[in-house]
Amino acid sequence: MKTRGALLWGVDEPWSVDEIEIDDPRRDEVTVRLEAAGLCRSDHHLTTGALPASGTPILGGHEGAGVVVAVGADVDDLAVGQHVVLACVPSCRQCSWCQAGHPNLCERAGSMHSGRSISDSSFRIRARGRDVSAVSLLGAFSPYAVVHRASVVPVDAAVPFEVACLLGCAVATGWGAVTRSARVRPGDDVVVIGAGGVGMSAVLAAVVAGARRIIVVEPLEWKRDRALKSGATHAYPDTSTAIMEVAALTGGFMAHRVIVAVGEPLGKDLDSWMILTGKGGRCVLASIADTRSFDVTVHLALQVLMQKRLQGIVNSGGDLRHDVALLAAMYRMGRLDLDGLVTRSYRLDDINDGFRDMLAGNVIRGVIRYTEDDWAL
Repeated sequence: MKTRGALLWGVDEPWSVDEIEIDDPRRDEVTVRLEAAGLCRSDHHLTTGALPASGTPILGGHEGAGVVVAVGADVDDLAVGQHVVLACVPSCRQCSWCQAGHPNLCERAGSMHSGRSISDSSFRIRARGRDVSAVSLLGAFSPYAVVHRASVVPVDAAVPFEVACLLGCAVATGWGAVTRSARVRPGDDVVVIGAGGVGMSAVLAAVVAGARRIIVVEPLEWKRDRALKSGATHAYPDTSTAIMEVAALTGGFMAHRVIVAVGEPLGKDLDSWMILTGKGGRCVLASIADTRSFDVTVHLALQVLMQKRLQGIVNSGGDLRHDVALLAAMYRMGRLDLDGLVTRSYRLDDINDGFRDMLAGNVIRGVIRYTEDDWAL
């Protein structure tokens, strides 16, 4: 089919909305008509080179939700008309990592960086006579996507698409960082650094987990106010202030858990995050740094003497199928106010405006909404 998509043709270039051609689904694949796609900082990292692309041109977008409109051969677990979320990490359910309970570390994830399909290592998308890679083998910055069944997760049809699309990345990451990687327990003091989509999701998760104090570090006042309304107990504009205030609040013990959810973590800031982390505590990095950067500043002796842990997280840190079902159910029960995460919607043609708003701090999460005009073939 012929449709349109937001492509990146080179580093330091804007997204270009071009006509693209997408193949029909092959064995183990489905076609999804996208209804909504989230604008994530990871996609912006492709434009700066902070996150290396498999090659250009590349179709952006790894947060998406929509409806299955076609299925390929041997697909028996998905049906036309089913509402689904795109998974930014495929899960085969068969490799050693999946079998060990870590489907977010599935061996098939390595194929994401090739830009070629899981099914037969070929390309599914073309533009201007060239093969096109798709971010995470998804490409949610187009009203249609042909994806492997391993990259699709069913979702409750009662969940609005603009909320559902965030379950595959931002919400799942914030939730998993708190409940799975940090293992927040009732009564813990939790610091969340950054109040974007992932950070605000972490705040909501910390409330559910029973944290005693939820302390947000965020330079923008309107985001601090939003975090306080979402369940944070304290909010400060910078880490220097937070270190002094957290020390006063905890009698010098500092926080049991720290979640780092800034747009682009810098190595020079690691020491301050570890200072916020108390003895025996955990600091979880829930956002990706520039892959070209290797320099960090941290007091190694204190890491050992105070037995602190520094840990990363990929996606939800566990089984996204389980997490999407759980998060959707909690949303429907009113336990998670995910509607508040979506602060602005855009048309596909306005995608660069959306990323400018993200960088300026004007949104918690911006979402592209597709319409009948986008789906017309």
